[in-house]
Amino acid sequence: MPYTGDVTPGGPPDVRELSALTITKVSVGPMDNNAYLLRCAETGDQLLIDAANEPQRLLSLLGTGSLSTVVTTHRHQDHWQALSDVVAATGARAVAHAADADALPVPVEPVADGDTITVGRVSLEVIHLVGHTPGSIALLYRDPTPGGFPHLFTGDSLFPGGVGNTRGNAANFASLINDVERKLFDRLPDETWFYPGHGRDSTLGAERPSLPEWRARGW
Repeated sequence: MPYTGDVTPGGPPDVRELSALTITKVSVGPMDNNAYLLRCAETGDQLLIDAANEPQRLLSLLGTGSLSTVVTTHRHQDHWQALSDVVAATGARAVAHAADADALPVPVEPVADGDTITVGRVSLEVIHLVGHTPGSIALLYRDPTPGGFPHLFTGDSLFPGGVGNTRGNAANFASLINDVERKLFDRLPDETWFYPGHGRDSTLGAERPSLPEWRARGW
């Protein structure tokens, strides 16, 4: 079956096979959080984005492979409730932006805008997006194969239909919409596929025409 990204809590994962990277998306309850397991095709090394909940379910995705890294996209608790258990079970290093690191339940290796996180032979670019939280990050994988397109893991900073919740704070919204436009939409092509922290995926091309509407409405 082709990858769609449509997953539900308790339902099966959806798997996307790229030439150098396998992406497994799963939804965990109770808040329908997405977690993403990335596996390097060459080395078998694995990286988890957001150990949100249901640690045993997340660990079952690993199969016989090891987990080297868990990246937390931001400080909100629904994105790291399984982090302690997953790190304890695997010995994986925990990674987050320095501005959100103090809220996490385990010691983390801090990263900043423009840093690179590797999983096997695959490199992911850290993109700092300020507004949903001070240390929210996205991860960008540029597929180098002919016909490949960028893959972007956005946490709660970008969704189909708008940017992340800034709780009515005008300054936070301005920061987030500016970062999302400048660092994502201005840099990346329409075919960029993005994977959010909750719900369905989308592409930058599908969302780009709505940017003026998002800015005008203020959320």
